[in-house]
Amino acid sequence: MRKLTLIITAAVLALVLGTGYAQGQAYPNRPVRAIVPIAPGGGTDTIGRLVTTRLSEALGQQIVVDNRAGGGGTIGVAIAAHAQPDGYTILFGSISSHAVGPAMYKKLPYDHIKDFAPVTLVGTVPNVLVVHPSLPVTSVSELISYAKANPGKINYGSAGIGSPPHLSMELLKSMAGINMVHVPYKGAGPALAELLGGQTQAMCTSLAGQIPYIKAGRVRALAVTTAKRNAQLPGVPTVSEAGIPGYEVTIWYAVFTPARVPKPIVALLNSELVKLLNSPEMKERMAQFGVDAAPSTPAELAAFVKSETIKWTKTVQDAGVKLE
Repeated sequence: MRKLTLIITAAVLALVLGTGYAQGQAYPNRPVRAIVPIAPGGGTDTIGRLVTTRLSEALGQQIVVDNRAGGGGTIGVAIAAHAQPDGYTILFGSISSHAVGPAMYKKLPYDHIKDFAPVTLVGTVPNVLVVHPSLPVTSVSELISYAKANPGKINYGSAGIGSPPHLSMELLKSMAGINMVHVPYKGAGPALAELLGGQTQAMCTSLAGQIPYIKAGRVRALAVTTAKRNAQLPGVPTVSEAGIPGYEVTIWYAVFTPARVPKPIVALLNSELVKLLNSPEMKERMAQFGVDAAPSTPAELAAFVKSETIKWTKTVQDAGVKLE
């Protein structure tokens, strides 16, 4: 009877705590994969690599960033959703994967709420409206005037159809009453490369990936999309201040695991990430990219995702934005 009890106990531990725990091994005992569902170079990738590098040091185990671009981020998110729930796959998600995407797509290969366990919110950052220096505008009002005088002449890039950069610009177009041509790419990185090269003339994307290019003069910042100005660009007005009252878009990043990852693993990841994000060093480092660290509990992130889903579903419907 005692032998049978031990066997049953071991089996329960294996199911509840995962194989590593059942074998008496500390988590993690091998490299962890962090899926970033965009191409390298965008804001999500930039902040994702910064956070996972520090988390790797805290856990004492390598974290391998796996960029899985395509489908407006849905390909990478689906891979994470259906990964083995053992704690060795995490998702560096964002407003795109867990709010805008579900609002834009009628059918997704995953349920962004049921298929994931929230770990923590990482940070928030504005989008920034930037133009190539060759475009003869220095403000939002000048951009609007130029676009009205030259309908369909300005091409703007995005990370893909239904991505926050796409939706941000469509909302701006709708509220300003202007016509600009959307050029979707497979990720923010390729879209940024085309903007830097002058193949497109405008973009509205995460400030996290734009600050180096703004400071180097390779793109011109016209406005940030949040309700308040950003400390990294104090001289750059908000879109609302610059001529489109009521316009507001806030980008955010968060960490998730597949839904059935053992709670002790989720708790450990949350604990380490919260300590990391609350450290003065990380706050300062993230601020250099225009990101405000915003750690949370798993429950707080779950509630936030639900509220953001409601908000963006309404925004999509009100703005009349549809997939092309």
